[in-house]
This record gives sequence, structure tokens and C-alpha cells, in this order.
Amino acid sequence: MIFQLTSDLIFPPVRLTHSSGILAIGGDLSTQRLKLAYRSGIFPWFEDGEPITWWSPDPRMVLFLDELKVSKSMKVVLNKKQFTVTYNTCFRTVIENCQTVKRVGQNGTWITDDMVDAYVKLHEEGIAKSIEVWDGEELVGGLYGIDLGHIFCGESMFSKVSNASKVAFISLVNQLKAGDYKLLDCQVYNDHLASLGAREISREHFLEILESETIPR
Repeated sequence: MIFQLTSDLIFPPVRLTHSSGILAIGGDLSTQRLKLAYRSGIFPWFEDGEPITWWSPDPRMVLFLDELKVSKSMKVVLNKKQFTVTYNTCFRTVIENCQTVKRVGQNGTWITDDMVDAYVKLHEEGIAKSIEVWDGEELVGGLYGIDLGHIFCGESMFSKVSNASKVAFISLVNQLKAGDYKLLDCQVYNDHLASLGAREISREHFLEILESETIPR
């Protein structure tokens, strides 16, 4: 079944998630609810005009940091040093670009105006973070997500020129490797993430990692 949330700050147990990956609908995008959701392995994903929908898919797409795949052609791009990468310099601009960029096979966006405002608030608390890719003074790519301290939950990325989003992704992974991070959460499968080394694991395995300081490989 799919649960209907109320104003109470609570989610049903993740083990009760519907086979579609949807756990619940309703509630709000308050900072406290979003923090509770991510700490519980849950994230919001819905389109404008729809009720807020909360997901905890099984399987879960993740990247174990030492499994990052960088193609030979991508190594050439990185070695050219065409792009400059910064962190947390223009979070709202990054998420707004993720909101408006055109994507193949998609007519609209799941990043609503309310979601932009909610994640900007999380950024102001140091929880939501962005990676920016510049070509000179032009912002050409980037990504944003939620930093849980040992897991980074990637939310969305954008690219205005070829390879810019890959530069952001690879730079993020290298930064996470330098810290005490366990993995990068990519949420659901797509071919692009798989080409970079991400793979699916069970929700149970993901929750074990989320709740533990040790990766059960």
C-alpha cells in the first residue's frame, strides 16, 4: 500500500514501501521532514501539479567510490584542464539550471519551484551542496545533492556543453574519496550513471550502509 502523510513529522517503515518504490504521498517539503527522509533512505520525486511523492526504491543505484569508471576520452578532457570546478559558490543557480535544462525524453521537470526553495534552505544549513563547472566565467555544468556526512545523495545534474556534468560528477567523487564517505547515492538506474561505474544494490544493503559506519561488501 502507499501511505498518506499528515502534518505529523513521521514516515512509515521503509520495509512497507510499495513494489513501485513509492512509500508515501503528501506531507510537506520542510527542512525537518527532508532531513528525516534522507536519513531514512527516502527522497521526494514528483512533477509539478502532483502530490509530493516519497520514494525508497529497491534496488537502489549507488556508486562505491573506488568503482568510478573514467573513460580514456574523459581522461583526455580532464587533462586539458579546460574547465574549472568550484564548490558551493552558487547553489541556487545550479539547482535552477537542473530545473530548466532540456532532457531527452522528458517534457518537463520534477524540480518544482517549491523544491528549489526547500533545497536552498537545506543549503543554508550546510546540508545541500553544489558542484559547479566553469568554462572561463560561464557556468556550463554542475550538480547538487544532500550531504549526510558519510553518504552523498546525488539529486540532479546539468550540462550546457559536452562532458561538463561528467566533470562535476568525477570531481565530486574524488572529493568524497578524500573524506570519510562510503558511497554516492544515485537513487535509480540510468545508463549514464552505469557508464560511470554505478550499480544497483538491494534496498536492505543500502540501508545497512546508511545506518552503519562500515560498508558490508
